[in-house]
Amino acid sequence: MSECKTHPFEDFQQRREAGNQKVLNTKSLAIKRFFGLDKTVYADAALSRREKELLGMVASMVLRCNDCIDYHLEQCVANGWQRDQIDEAMSVALMVGGSIVIPHTRHAAETLEYLFEQQSKN
Repeated sequence: MSECKTHPFEDFQQRREAGNQKVLNTKSLAIKRFFGLDKTVYADAALSRREKELLGMVASMVLRCNDCIDYHLEQCVANGWQRDQIDEAMSVALMVGGSIVIPHTRHAAETLEYLFEQQSKN
């Protein structure tokens, strides 16, 4: 009998959703405002939401947050960035962050492979 395993990205999505629900089940106005600020910052303005997601991905790589990298890569793919464009942005993150970013670049490459595979199925 074989087990049906989920992809690590799917696990991330489930953990993120469950965690967000728990965090937002608070009376803390500060927490709710911070989460609301995210929507404001990433809204279309002088820079498009699409451009901001790519910037968010680069910043997340430099800050070495795989959960953030996954979130922004998902948004980048959904907003129409192509693999070569994302790869070029990741090269900027590597240049800014240095070799410590290499493990996160590997993580991003695995996530991107999954996201583009899923996109091709739709």
